[in-house]
Amino acid sequence: MAFFSYFSSTNRSTEWSNSKRMDYSVGDEFEDAGTRTSLSSIADAFEEISDLIIAGRNGDFAVLKLKPFCDACSFVSVLFGSLGIAFKFAEMEYTSKVRDLEEASERYVSLTSVVDYDVKCKTVKSHGSHTRNLRRVRQGLDLIRELFQNFLSTNDYSLKDAASSAYQQVCAPYHSWAVRTAVSAGMCALPSREQLLLNLNETEQSAAVQMRRYIKASLPVIKYIDNLYISRGINLDW
Repeated sequence: MAFFSYFSSTNRSTEWSNSKRMDYSVGDEFEDAGTRTSLSSIADAFEEISDLIIAGRNGDFAVLKLKPFCDACSFVSVLFGSLGIAFKFAEMEYTSKVRDLEEASERYVSLTSVVDYDVKCKTVKSHGSHTRNLRRVRQGLDLIRELFQNFLSTNDYSLKDAASSAYQQVCAPYHSWAVRTAVSAGMCALPSREQLLLNLNETEQSAAVQMRRYIKASLPVIKYIDNLYISRGINLDW
C-alpha cells in the first residue's frame, strides 16, 4: 500500500513535495512475505502511519484516512486472538469497533471527519457513535503497547503479570466492577510466555524486535487520536 494513501492533505502541492523528500522504497523496509509474522505485520502497518504523522508535523497538517487506519488496526485483532480466552472480551470489543469504523469509511474519508460529525451532532460519547468506537479502538492499541512494554521489561515477567498490569493501566479505569472482576478471573487462563511466542511463531529475540517496533510506532498514532479529542475540547476520561 502506497505511503500517501494513508493521508489526505490540505495542500496537494506540498504533499507531493513532501513525498519527494521521503523518496523511499517500501520493499526495502518490509520483510519477504514468506517470513512475515503477525507481529511483524502489525509493526509494518503502524510504522507506515507513524512515519507519515511525524512527517506531517514538518509541513501541512496531514489528515489520517479512515480506511487505511482500519486496515492497520485489523492486524491487531489477530494478536488479541492469540492471547486466548482471557482476552476474548477485548478481542470481541476491539474487533466490533474496528468493523464499525470500516463501515463508516464508506461515508467518511478521515478520522477527523468522523469526530467533527459527532461533535456537530453532539453524539461524541453516545453509545455506538463512531467517535466513541474510535476511542475504544485507541484503548485497544494502547493496551497492546503497554502489554508489550511490560513483557519486555524482564524475561521473568509472566504474560499474566504483563497483561494484568497493562489492563489496570489502560482499561480498568473505564470498566465496570463486573467487567473488571471477569477480566481478573480470566487472566489465569492466559497462555504461558513460551506458549505465546509459539502461537506468534516468534523467539524471545525476534518478538522483542517486533514489539519494540510497535511500541515506538503506535505512540504517535495514539497521540494523534488523543489530539483529535483534546483539540475539540473533549476530555479523555471516558
